[in-house]
Amino acid sequence: MTPQWLPQRWRRTGPAVWYPALGLLLLVASFIPALHNQGTLLGSVPSRSLDAPAVVAILLESLPMLVCRRWPTLCLALVSVGFAVDQLRGYHSFAGSALPIALLTAASRLERHRRATVLTYSAAYVVLSVALSRLGTGDPLIEFVTFYLALALAWGVGVRLRTSRKAEAERRRRVAEETLAAERSRIARELHDVVTHHVTAMVVQAEAARYAADAPERLDQALTAVTDTGRQAMTDLRYLLDLLNPHHDPQERTPVVGRLHTLVEQTRRAGQPVEFTQEGTPAATTGSADLIAYRVVQEALTNALKYAHGKHTSVQVRHDTTEIAVQVATNGSGSSSATQAGSGRGLAGLRERVALLGGDFSADPQTGGGFLVRARIPAAGSTS
Repeated sequence: MTPQWLPQRWRRTGPAVWYPALGLLLLVASFIPALHNQGTLLGSVPSRSLDAPAVVAILLESLPMLVCRRWPTLCLALVSVGFAVDQLRGYHSFAGSALPIALLTAASRLERHRRATVLTYSAAYVVLSVALSRLGTGDPLIEFVTFYLALALAWGVGVRLRTSRKAEAERRRRVAEETLAAERSRIARELHDVVTHHVTAMVVQAEAARYAADAPERLDQALTAVTDTGRQAMTDLRYLLDLLNPHHDPQERTPVVGRLHTLVEQTRRAGQPVEFTQEGTPAATTGSADLIAYRVVQEALTNALKYAHGKHTSVQVRHDTTEIAVQVATNGSGSSSATQAGSGRGLAGLRERVALLGGDFSADPQTGGGFLVRARIPAAGSTS
């Protein structure tokens, strides 16, 4: 089995290796006696043995392969000059095979002046064809046209490679932007959930402390609740800052489960009567379902503090092997403020997160007053 690192390493270093290897191969093969006059034959110029100009032509055709990937235009120019000398002098060396490779590489890597390159190269080819036709024995035009079409095919393949590479780069850029936007949105939702809940609780507790100034015990309880809430807010904010650390372990993104009791107790200290029941056995693997369930309860209790402070609220959480079911019901007057709570960032964001896991979410006013939040969250969902 091929190691997984091998294709990746080849993509990074392969072209840098095989271009020089190909150039050296063409250079060596051109001097093998059995391969003399076995290269590209364009026109009918009589073949001749290798001499000093032949060495120059072979070097011009093969050695530019060493820098073809870095300087494709220079490589194409040198190879073309070498090819012209090779054909006009009748060497027909094996190194002439470098021409279509140089064309393909230039087409795949040139970002500017592509049209000027095509026009210049085509005009030079016409001049070469006329010269070869006069030096030869009157070659048919179709031979030169066919060879030109073969070179055009090599150029077209290079253009296709360049287009595909640009499309892939654009796709990766879009994926990176979408991933970044999704991550920013996720962190924004987390910040909203944490900050809104804790700040709301602290405001309510501070208001209670104002009215408990004449009762030292109640004042102490209220200030203690504010302090505890502030410490919990700092803990949650540290967790969110950890998410921004590029070296943070993704497996640690979900806070410790089992803090629902702490959340409910904190809301009770803020003056909200909360009845909490939890039943069932959680699934062995819940993915991010536990975190989403926690956020649903947190947002619902925050809205209860804001829009139905002092009203009875019941929280029911049920676990089974496939899902987590959450229901938070708050008694109240069913005012427009409470009714519109689901249109803001909080519940709307939760609706989106639950849907991403394939669950169901609803947040609706109840007949006769009150507000009911329900969520069914499949266990072992994808990381939020």
